[in-house]
Amino acid sequence: MTSDSFVGAPSATTERDAALAALLRPPTLGELVLSYLNGALVVAEIEFRKLRHDPWELVTRAVQPVLWLVIFGQAFSRIRAIPTGGVSYLTFMTPGILAQSLMFVSIFYGLSIIWERDAGIVQKFLILPIPRASFVTGKGLGAGVRAVSQAIFIFLIALLLGVHLRWSVTGLLGSILAVIVGASFFSTLSMLIATIVKTRERFMGIGQVITMPLFFASNAIYPLSIMPDWLRVLSQINPLSYVVDLLRGYLVVGSVPNAVLDWAVLLAAVIIAQAIAAQRYHTIVI
Repeated sequence: MTSDSFVGAPSATTERDAALAALLRPPTLGELVLSYLNGALVVAEIEFRKLRHDPWELVTRAVQPVLWLVIFGQAFSRIRAIPTGGVSYLTFMTPGILAQSLMFVSIFYGLSIIWERDAGIVQKFLILPIPRASFVTGKGLGAGVRAVSQAIFIFLIALLLGVHLRWSVTGLLGSILAVIVGASFFSTLSMLIATIVKTRERFMGIGQVITMPLFFASNAIYPLSIMPDWLRVLSQINPLSYVVDLLRGYLVVGSVPNAVLDWAVLLAAVIIAQAIAAQRYHTIVI
């Protein structure tokens, strides 16, 4: 019996060494990507559950786009002073109001990060064995889900108002994808601001300062052709303009002539913003 135990000992030791080596082995690129995606989806699911438990947030946020479409849009449609490319002004501005809505939904996303920090939730997230970039991407996807819900509501309002949009499958899918990517960028920008200011009061002040300039320095409610030169330059470096360009192309024109440029700028903006926010995410608790 002693002899059998002695014979089995090297085998058990080898198995332990192999298990220890597997634990100490650096993860492969595929394992890192899988961990990143799994973590992002978990965080996005948490954000979706928040929305499901508080759907009235979407209802309250829908008031502003309704006012823009019902009052501002219909009033300016009668003036006909703004060149719209042969469509009514209400049709022209609907994609712009959709872009404005997704920006407003996303730009104050950093406020929830500060609240979660104060409640001790962020600290718990940071000790989980998943990449910090997963938190940023997951939050961005969560903002995208909220923005898509807002987009569906705006589509319903547009139908009720008789707005002549192109309801093709490819156009709707392209618009939804543009809404998700745009919301991901602005929510990531919001989180980045939250890691810098770190207080709710400062964040609210900065959020209110940047939202309206981003909106009015874009092609959301008027074309680039009527802008002064300095405003046209600002609009061309404004990510919101590229979101509007995609939405207007998919929903109004039927095609996006500058689709490659628009998508390249948006995706590059998202990647850069998320990379910086992921590096700074832990500083929110400092």
